[in-house]
Formats: sequence, structure tokens, C-alpha cells
Amino acid sequence: MGFHTFDAERADALEDAERYRFCSREELLGAVDPAPDDVVADIGSGTGFYTDEIAPFVGHLYAVDVQAEMHEHYREKGAPDAVEFVTAEASSLPFDDDELDAAFSTMTYHEFAEDASLAELARVVRPGGRVVTLDWSSAGAGSDGPPMDERFGLGDAVTAFEEAGFTTVEGRTRGETFVHICTR
Repeated sequence: MGFHTFDAERADALEDAERYRFCSREELLGAVDPAPDDVVADIGSGTGFYTDEIAPFVGHLYAVDVQAEMHEHYREKGAPDAVEFVTAEASSLPFDDDELDAAFSTMTYHEFAEDASLAELARVVRPGGRVVTLDWSSAGAGSDGPPMDERFGLGDAVTAFEEAGFTTVEGRTRGETFVHICTR
């Protein structure tokens, strides 16, 4: 599979409220299950559409994106005080070992799904910490999201995370997407 990043020229599309039909604020909050003092990272934060939904419920939230242009869009929109911008690859996160209480990615796993990225998440998420992945499913019809040959199935994600040292808590496929919740 080839990895790509979302075209920054189309960043405004990431602010479309229609995205909630694939993952609501409540579903994401329930999956991440944040505590007020938690340190969390949104891997592939883009314009902060979903970052904004978690930020009020944590102590510190890193908005991680490989494209500085996405951070510029987010800054222009206005970011909550709890958010810190980090421009980095998922395979090379500038965090200390066990620094994060949780990490999540919404519709970006297919952009960084590789052993090095999952090993990096295992390094920076503390023991007992949670990783939530919501992404486009290879079991979907392909009517939304990336091309089918760029998608993974829930089973692919479960296997990859478990091989990286995570334990699956929950996983389900629905329509065009899947959600996978695991702990370290």
C-alpha cells in the first residue's frame, strides 16, 4: 500500500461537519476516555477538527501532523489553550518515553500504518495508556474516504497493534470505517 497525506490545499474540507457521521464527538470522547490531567496526542491532527473535541477534557493535547501547512490552517481557525502544535512523522515523535496517557487518530491511520509508527506509539504511550484508531475500512464500499487500495481492515489494525505490544480492548467495523481501541 502506498501512503499519502491529505492535500493541504483541500484543508477546508476537513472542517465539514458531515465528518461527524463517521465519528461523533461523543464516540471519540467515549473511546479516548480522557481525564482532566491527561497528556494526549492527536496523530494526524490536520486542521484540528477532532482535536478541538478532546482538548477541553485533557490537561495537554499535542496536535501532531506531518504537514506544517495543516498547523497553519489550525492556527488561523484558533486552537484551544491546551493544544500544542507538533510537526512530526508518526514514526518519529518528539516525546519522552511513556509521556502520553493516550493517543488517537481519526481517519489517518492509513497514512502512517507501519511497524515503525506503531513501535513509536508503544514507546511514548505509558503502560496502561490508550490508543484509539478510527479509520477508513477496507470492508467499506469506498463511497467516501481514500481509494480502497489505501485502506486497512479492522483485523489488520488489531494484528499490527498487538504485534507492537498493545492489547485490544474493543474493535468494530461499521459502514465505511472501523474503530480500534487498545491499551499498552
